[in-house]
Amino acid sequence: MGYTEVYEAWQKDPEAFWMDAAQAIDWDRPPSKALFDENAPMYEWFSDGMVNACWNAVDRHVEAGRGHQTAVIYDSPVTHTKREIPYFELRNRVANLAGALRAKGVEKGDRVIIYMPMVPEALEAMLACARLGAVHSVVFGGFAAHELAVRIDDAKPKCIIAASCGIEPGRIVHYKPLLDGAIEQASHKPDFCVIFQREQEVAHLEEGRDYNWHGFQYGVQPADCVPVEGNHPAYILYTSGTTGQPKGVVRSTGGHLVALHWTMKNVYNVKPGEVFWAASDVGWVVGHSFICYGPLVHGNTTVVFEGKPVGTPDAGTFWRVIEEHKVKSFFTAPTAFRAVKREDPKGELVRKYDLSNLSAVFLAGERADPDTITWAQDQLGVPVIDHWWQTELGYPAVCNPVGIELLPVKLGSPSVPLPGYAMKILDDDGNELPKGELGAVVTPLPLPPGTLQTLWNAEDRFRKSYLEHFPGYYETGDAGYLDDDGYLYIMARTDDVINVAGHRLSTGAMEEVLAAHPDVAECAVIGVADALKGQLPLGFLCLNAGSEKAEADVIRECVAMVRDQIGPVAAFKLACVVDRLPKTRSGKILRATMVKIANGEPFKIPATIDDPAILDEIADALRTLGFAAAD
Repeated sequence: MGYTEVYEAWQKDPEAFWMDAAQAIDWDRPPSKALFDENAPMYEWFSDGMVNACWNAVDRHVEAGRGHQTAVIYDSPVTHTKREIPYFELRNRVANLAGALRAKGVEKGDRVIIYMPMVPEALEAMLACARLGAVHSVVFGGFAAHELAVRIDDAKPKCIIAASCGIEPGRIVHYKPLLDGAIEQASHKPDFCVIFQREQEVAHLEEGRDYNWHGFQYGVQPADCVPVEGNHPAYILYTSGTTGQPKGVVRSTGGHLVALHWTMKNVYNVKPGEVFWAASDVGWVVGHSFICYGPLVHGNTTVVFEGKPVGTPDAGTFWRVIEEHKVKSFFTAPTAFRAVKREDPKGELVRKYDLSNLSAVFLAGERADPDTITWAQDQLGVPVIDHWWQTELGYPAVCNPVGIELLPVKLGSPSVPLPGYAMKILDDDGNELPKGELGAVVTPLPLPPGTLQTLWNAEDRFRKSYLEHFPGYYETGDAGYLDDDGYLYIMARTDDVINVAGHRLSTGAMEEVLAAHPDVAECAVIGVADALKGQLPLGFLCLNAGSEKAEADVIRECVAMVRDQIGPVAAFKLACVVDRLPKTRSGKILRATMVKIANGEPFKIPATIDDPAILDEIADALRTLGFAAAD
């Protein structure tokens, strides 16, 4: 069956489609139906089935005779460590950790916060919670104490599992003092903490509260898998909210297993036993879905990589990992490829490695500009697939479904909606817009299995954030348009559509033009306040390593390119060259913060920022253009 047949099968009978997909999962008690819509618009999937996520991710592969297959490859250039963990060993480690947690009172429904770097023990902690039916909430390792405290007070964990430290190129990130500070700030106190001591830094343990990872597990009875209802929360994952109060996305167990298993074959085109690598972090949704649960539930080998795209040791590290571990399907963020391309624009490092096992590359996390995709296609010689989804959705919503059939690739588009989604473009009043017009991207309810079912302890906020503006639809918060073939183009967050003298313009479209300049490695466009036109676009340009052209010439050429390709209506005249852009640790450019700096408005440094010092560099650059007046 091709894409059209699969998509039409879902459209014709969603219930039968998802019940069929659910057969790939081991149920303790199969669900009586797929969709539970009694409390619409609060929809649920597979609610009356009984299932265990850890059993599906680990034990069932051992029981099926595949225990010696590698489950996890740990590759850590920052510690010069590599090791492989087969499925049977993973099962034993997870069962022991779960047994130790249970012995200290962790039960089904209890919350456990996990605060760890990219080490296999982070996956073991997630799976041990799932084994007991406890609800894990992974917080990105090294997150500031205040932000961790906010999450502790919201999730109210019985226990926190953390590492003594994280390792960045050239520095140790001290996790334990951050954890101690967070517990001190938080009103809710966990019963106990489990600390995975790393040899790079052994942390002080608080008597009576903190336990050493290994000592804690000594002599305990391993735990069996506890079946939970299909609608039982698998985890809470906090995503930044516009109000500064984080939103705890709740993922239910049954739907997330069914959706992720379906996705591994139909989107990423891997067979059980093949190596899948998502170069992300367990603190983000990609880490949950495609480092931990998706590959393991499907019986793949997953790569846990502790390093960076450049600097550990060089811009060839991705290619080394792909060659060495025979990666079949690779997933990363466009920002990672832009960093690699900036260091190695001609792809000299790519050619040092044998990438013959690689069949496709997938990009997500922010807009993939056509220039980056073209560079990757040229260097790697495999399909480079942009695909679109969100923390809230949990897995791809719009994608070229490589495992079903490779559709024509259109640069700048993540392609077509997958089963479960039927993207529409609406204006502010909820009217559907014609093809090619920019508007709010929405999809009709119910969302498919595996998407968020609510926000943790905040149903009103869930309804207000996603359901109320366009009744009957899920509001993505993104702006875009559909073309005549039904391909979606995501152009910006709705907040990033700027209004220049009454014209609604996408900053993403301008960034696309700027990124095509041969000397520009990376760029961002924001809308700054203007007394005459309301807003004006302003560009930030990072130049390629080794670029010899004068900065003023690059800026002049970029302004001309935007005028030529988007037109004078864009009023694009302002740009500056900067060394780097402020980003979150997952690679999203902090445009909203840059706008506030430019307009001289007060702002809070985002908790997810990678390096706060960059904001001062941006302010300095803006002052050269007459913006960012000091308070």
